[in-house]
Amino acid sequence: METKHWTVSEQSFDKQAMEEAADLLRKGETIAFPTETVYGLGADATNEQAVRKIFEAKGRPSDNPLIVHVASKNQLEDLVEDVPEAAFTLLDAFSPGPITIILKSKGTVASNVSAGLDSIGIRIPSHPVGLRLLEEVGLPIAAPSANISGRPSPTKAEHVTHDLEGRIAGIMDGGPTGIGLESTVIDCTEAVPVILRPGGITAEAIEAVIGTVMIDPGLAGDEKEKPKAPGMKYTHYAPEAPLYLVEKDMQQHADKLAEDGEIVGIIATEELAQQLENERIQVCGTREDLSTVAQHLYDALRYFKKSDVSVILCESFGKQGVGAAIMNRLEKAATGSI
Repeated sequence: METKHWTVSEQSFDKQAMEEAADLLRKGETIAFPTETVYGLGADATNEQAVRKIFEAKGRPSDNPLIVHVASKNQLEDLVEDVPEAAFTLLDAFSPGPITIILKSKGTVASNVSAGLDSIGIRIPSHPVGLRLLEEVGLPIAAPSANISGRPSPTKAEHVTHDLEGRIAGIMDGGPTGIGLESTVIDCTEAVPVILRPGGITAEAIEAVIGTVMIDPGLAGDEKEKPKAPGMKYTHYAPEAPLYLVEKDMQQHADKLAEDGEIVGIIATEELAQQLENERIQVCGTREDLSTVAQHLYDALRYFKKSDVSVILCESFGKQGVGAAIMNRLEKAATGSI
């Protein structure tokens, strides 16, 4: 398949590119586009055959539900049975933005979007390019991350090209994404809302708006559980070489592995990187502002190729605030921890 490429500036939209991409989506094709979190691989959420192309391109398990992206809250009434007060409050506070809200489905979307569940996750992205494309197409768009399933999510168009060139109809390059981690997913079908996936909007920020929320035990990754949201099952975000999380003594562990004949790559913050002696260090941000780590994490995970290193060591982080989302991704990507 030939993959079309468009480069679209956030400042000035290319109307022809938007029309071409929207037309392909209406015809049942798959298009990668930027959101404020990561690049998504979109298809018409009401078209089962179109949605199937997402799973085929990514090699994604069919029991892993997809998030539906819409351009405005007005589209919700066509997709869900009801919107509880907590969901409206969250939408008013954080949307458009990196939050996905699970609601009872009306059955409008194709059955393979929800993986057989009676609920769907919906969000309104805030990236100007992605939002403009959704407005142009006028359809609900199912869109997981635009990468081969299991690989680190794409935060640049070049990441999408590396994974999906020739597998999808088009890639809309809107520049690097801003937040770098997928949206926070919260289930509002329960009496007390439940966070199913941590993201850029923290549990603390959500509780400040709607009060008490629960954290789903499924975040522990029980393979027997049917996932209610993306990222709750299966290995995700893995780089090409084995990844180990290191809590302390990074230099000592790197030296020991090197003595054993391993070629060691290290992912570290600016603060730790300054203390290390190693030829292969990729800086992922600063501990002073973990949002910088979130923004650059997937790019760092993609930095080392299998031919360059035989093992990757990565700094660990606390699980407060956005650190919870960072460690959620790293623990799913890691072979183990030290």
